[in-house]
Amino acid sequence: MARPVWSGSISFGLVNIPVKLYSATESHRVAFHELEQGTGERIHHKRVAGKSGHEVPWDKIQKGFEVAKGRFVVLTDEELEAAEPEKTHTIDIEQFVKLEDIDPASWDQTYYVAPDGAAAQKAYALLRQAMAEKGRVAIGRFVMRTKEYVVCIRPLDSVLALQTMFFPDEVRSPKIVGDVPRKAAVGARELTMAGQLIDSLAGKWDPSRYEDTHTKRVMALVRKKDQGKEIVIP
Repeated sequence: MARPVWSGSISFGLVNIPVKLYSATESHRVAFHELEQGTGERIHHKRVAGKSGHEVPWDKIQKGFEVAKGRFVVLTDEELEAAEPEKTHTIDIEQFVKLEDIDPASWDQTYYVAPDGAAAQKAYALLRQAMAEKGRVAIGRFVMRTKEYVVCIRPLDSVLALQTMFFPDEVRSPKIVGDVPRKAAVGARELTMAGQLIDSLAGKWDPSRYEDTHTKRVMALVRKKDQGKEIVIP
């Protein structure tokens, strides 16, 4: 069974539900090591000072924020720790909103929320069912490790899913793409044809139709070379 990444409680009003969070996703991207050509030895990267080129040990490395070109403000570990949010082990629900009011650009990571212990199961199920019937999702805040998150908790099949969200100032404005036409200068016939094309490809969302074909091809190459087979490049 998977290990929880966080444990605490969901809190709103006088309700307090002990829960655990589990990562809902995992990356299957192929990771490569860097090797020296000819010897096959692993390449290791060192931390070196820009001007002297000398290697710098971890205990001699400071954190600096560049406030102007070439001018840094150095902060100690103690100063950074003092600025960390207080760890409360509570997801504080602030409001319930409609899911369609949230733009998907705000989504970050997904976690599954599970009740922590038998005593929490009834309250957990009651919250999930009530949100589903009302068509609302919960918006709140919590701290995981050393970062504060704004989150959305929503019913997903038989469980609750927690979605960490980007803060508003982290979502870039669409204006960065420049001028785009708000409305196409097309005729009714062209618009009808475009609508018919959309209808011809319309269907129910089925994630199983989509797979990472690039990763599969790369892993097939790895297996062939590991077995001593020759790779023929077309």
